[in-house]
Amino acid sequence: MLTVGFALCGSYCTFKKVIAQLEILTQDKDLIIVPIMSENAYSLDTRFGTAKDFVKEVEELTKNKVLHSLNEVEPIGPKNLLDALIIAPCTGNTLAKLAAGVADTSVTFAAKAHLRNEKPIIIGISTNDALAAAAKNIGALHNAKNFYFIPYRQDDCKKKPNSIVADFTKTRVALDCALRHEQTQPVIIG
Repeated sequence: MLTVGFALCGSYCTFKKVIAQLEILTQDKDLIIVPIMSENAYSLDTRFGTAKDFVKEVEELTKNKVLHSLNEVEPIGPKNLLDALIIAPCTGNTLAKLAAGVADTSVTFAAKAHLRNEKPIIIGISTNDALAAAAKNIGALHNAKNFYFIPYRQDDCKKKPNSIVADFTKTRVALDCALRHEQTQPVIIG
């Protein structure tokens, strides 16, 4: 039995795709999924849906309460609660904080706590500035120990030429590879 944290950040336009993958993971009886949401993902309504509805859907799928505060995620490290942590969608803001070692949100603090146990973090990137300001942070995390990426691609090279989004259908493959301390290849897909 594996315990996997699944953290959602505020790339709301990808929530439906990410939650579809979360649903697939919950069907594996050998996985316990611990849901985590950034404070914004947990509380902000957007044109893509209400926070209340997303929280309810995630809790019903995982059969666990969403962790969304620093106090709730802090025990992840000292109690060695997770075998892996998936952050999907992972925004440019969260990428920057992870690359800089900043742990001031529920998701970044969960990552910091989890890393103390030298276990994998799987990043499902979704940011409009991946090929601009966020590029250095992506590079830093590619080069950092225990960070792995769900394969990603440009999502609209004409209208948003700097935007990158993970192929969330590869979440389970990325998890399995990361548990073996391997990066799924190819990581950049066409």
